[in-house]
Amino acid sequence: MNNNPNVRDMLPAEAESVRRFLGQNGWEHRTGSSEYFAQLVRNSQRTAVALEGEQIIGFARGITDGLSNGYLSMVVVDGQHRRRGIGRSLVEHIMGDNPDITWVLRAGREGAEAFFAGLGFETSVIAMERPRLK
Repeated sequence: MNNNPNVRDMLPAEAESVRRFLGQNGWEHRTGSSEYFAQLVRNSQRTAVALEGEQIIGFARGITDGLSNGYLSMVVVDGQHRRRGIGRSLVEHIMGDNPDITWVLRAGREGAEAFFAGLGFETSVIAMERPRLK
């Protein structure tokens, strides 16, 4: 097994494959229809996939102004490929190398807080959110 999957920008033509990948990994509630997900990706400034061969094994997306603020929206790695640095590679790819950007995220899934703490994220006491309607 290749321990160094290819992490790169997602191609627009991969939207449906990524949507299916997310559905298979517990994110179907966030992907919607093919058209909805394609627009979600188009409206995100940064998207990345992790590939092992031709197989998608990870995905991340972020929304940012590229100068000051960014929101890390999704980081998903196939369960069989976790604990290999793929999530870290996806997050680093999305965030880029500008240390002046403050990145925020919602760490609601089990294990997410510890994972993101390992990437330098800290629990914030000043963040607020207006949750989406159910």
